[in-house]
Formats: sequence, C-alpha cells, structure tokens
Amino acid sequence: MGFGGFLLRRLALTVPTLFGVTVVGFLLAYMLPGNPALVKAGPFATPDFVAEVERQMGLDQPLPVQYLRYLGALLQGDLGLSSSTGRPVLADFAQRLPATLELTLAALLIAIGIGVPLGVLSAIHRDTLLDHAGRVLSVAGVAMPSFWTGLLLIYVFFYLLDLAPAPLGRLAPGLQPPAAVTGLYVVDSALAGDWPALRSALQHLALPAATLGIAVMAPVARMVRATMLETLQSDFVKAAWGAGLPPRRVIYGDALRNALIPVVTILGVVFGFLMAGNAVVESVFAWPGIGNYAVTSLMTKDAGPIQSFVLFVALMYVVVNLAVDLLYGLIDPRIRLG
Repeated sequence: MGFGGFLLRRLALTVPTLFGVTVVGFLLAYMLPGNPALVKAGPFATPDFVAEVERQMGLDQPLPVQYLRYLGALLQGDLGLSSSTGRPVLADFAQRLPATLELTLAALLIAIGIGVPLGVLSAIHRDTLLDHAGRVLSVAGVAMPSFWTGLLLIYVFFYLLDLAPAPLGRLAPGLQPPAAVTGLYVVDSALAGDWPALRSALQHLALPAATLGIAVMAPVARMVRATMLETLQSDFVKAAWGAGLPPRRVIYGDALRNALIPVVTILGVVFGFLMAGNAVVESVFAWPGIGNYAVTSLMTKDAGPIQSFVLFVALMYVVVNLAVDLLYGLIDPRIRLG
C-alpha cells in the first residue's frame, strides 16, 4: 500500500471516533443536573419566561432532534453561545486556547527534560539506589493528584518561601500583555523585547507547568528506561562496546538515539493527556485557558463550552495519534501493510 492509501485509511478511521465523541459530549451535557434555560434566564425569571427560553434553545424538542440540531450546527462551525459569557463559544475558545497551549507545551518540555535523563540514568545504573530512587519518583508523580501537587507547590513556593507570584493568571497586575503574535506570552514578550512581561510570564508559568509536567513525567521516564534496557542488550551496542568506542558515544549516541523511537508514541499520548488534564490545574492556578473555561461552564451547566471542550480534547488525541501513525508509516513502510 502506498503512503497516500495509508493516509486515507487512517483519516477514514477518525470519522467514527469523532462521531462517537459528539454523542458522548452531547449526552454528558444533557445528563448534568440543573436546567440550562434557568441559568440563561436568571434565578429570578418567571416559569413562563423560563419555558420561552427553553423553546428558544430547543430544549422542548425530543433528544434525537436536539442532537441532530447540535450536529448540524457543529458541521457548520457553530459551537453555540455560552450562557456564562454571552459570546460565541468559538470566540471564547480562540481567546483562551493560546494560554492552554502555552501551559501544555511548557509542561511537555518539563516532562521530557526530567523524564528522559531519569530514564537513561535508571537504565544505565539498573537495580542500584539511583534506579530505585528514579522509580519511586516516577510512581510519586503518578500517584499524587494534580490538584494536590499544585496546592503543595503553591504552599511551599508562594506561601512559605515567597519565591513564586500569586496564582492569579498569566501576568502580574499592572503589566500589559505583549502584542499578540502567537498568543503565547513567553514567546510574544521575547519577540517584543518586553523583558518585565517576559519575566512575569515565566514566573506565573513555572508552577502550573511543573504541576502538569510532574504528572506526566513518570510514563516518559518508564518508557525510556524500558527501551534503553532493551537497546543496551542489542547486538549493535555489544559490538560497539567490543570495538572500544567511548561509553558516552555508545550510550548517548547509538543506544539513546534508537531507544527514543518508541518514545514518540508515548509523547503523543502524553500531549493529549496534558490537553485534557489541564482543566484541574488551570482551576487551581486561575489560569485563563479552555480547561478553566470548561470547569466554570460545568458548574453552571453551560452546555456549549462543555461539549466543545470534550470534542476539542478528542480531536487533539486523534490529530496527535494520526501524526504519530503517519510518522511511523514514513519511517517503516511495513506498518502501512498492517
């Protein structure tokens, strides 16, 4: 099978996945307790006015009809209106998405920066104290809930040591956001040469990014350790040792380069997890991203943002895993035959 046919087959497989996600997202918003029409109308609205709002929102229609209306609007790019903000959900997402992307990318860099060296060192020093310490650290990163890690970091670095700013957004009060180029404050501040904004953006980003990075560092470290152990036992590494090549070149050149190939898959999964798992962290740190937006909407049963967040996270999973599949298909033509 050629690469074009492989691409078309993978794209076709994403259609039922996304369709199923729309069903789950719609039913999730439908089954939440409360009346979204009452939220939109206000707590002091009369029953007649609430009934009129329900008619305008289509909530008086049967459930299949409501779903078909939602699906038809979705195919036209209409994510609905947010009852909380009074704005189109798509506009709210576009405004908040850069904050989530900045947090996710920073957390991914932290996870890679800690997980890869930790996995390599654990594999090199197998069954030593360093290896056991690395495994304990990995398990602790997974075992602690993200909200607990975030609160602990706030307590230590903000309350006790006064090294971190208050967890109240992306910039310190009184600082103007840099001119929007990418929407990422760290990048835009550096491009504009706005050093106070850059310093403040990095300070505000550090704790939430560390909270997310610690949570996903463990699978990266464990995968690197496992693949490194397997690679170090391979014939070409043994031949390199026998040829008398320098240990640094054998470990960090030949072995690590081959061991990182399977890590591409886990990084795709980790990125999708970060996009979904940042909702709790964004709420803890008052980070103005789409995760915080979805949690706020969940409290008020604002259906549009909830459905859109579920669909967006699923879409990110599909896109990232599709990219990984295509990358593997380019690297190894045998995968296209599967």
